[in-house]
Amino acid sequence: MSAEQQTAPPSRDPAAFAVFYRQQFDTVLGFVTRRTDSPHLAADLTADVFLTALEQADGYDARRGTPAAWLYGIARNVVASHFRGNARELHAAARIGGRRMLDDQDVAAIEERIDAARDARALAARHAALSEPLRAVLDLVAVDGLTVRDAAKALGINAATARVRLHRARNELRKAAPQTGTDYESVNTLLEVAP
Repeated sequence: MSAEQQTAPPSRDPAAFAVFYRQQFDTVLGFVTRRTDSPHLAADLTADVFLTALEQADGYDARRGTPAAWLYGIARNVVASHFRGNARELHAAARIGGRRMLDDQDVAAIEERIDAARDARALAARHAALSEPLRAVLDLVAVDGLTVRDAAKALGINAATARVRLHRARNELRKAAPQTGTDYESVNTLLEVAP
């Protein structure tokens, strides 16, 4: 009887798979070490081959070949997959190799921009919550840069009404803004436009 015929078929049963593992370990390790010169990689790939074999043990069909041949097919796929993935990693590293990586100062600058955008969204939400008459005066004065008198003319209201609406809009935005941080400063900057 040849060694291949004496080999136990793969099984998900832990005891049976342990026998299969012991019988096939040197075969798989030899296959892997012929394809890599790193002992750590060889050990990892060998473990991956047996893990895959355990996962696929129910799919073994003796009519399609010996257990060793089945295991060689798994080993070939595992090793090829590893080197394909490794090639992708090397390609990605080469693509970014010439690019400057982020340092602490870059990260801090990005975090500041994220915070500023969050504050701007919060301010926009509070602005959207204003009634349309208050928002219209505020937009014409604070955003478009009109004087209160010109904003009143654009809206077809008198200047005193425009001043009252602008005052109310500013107060509502201030009440809704937290009293600390960048958000409060941005609200104050927006609201300190001369009437």
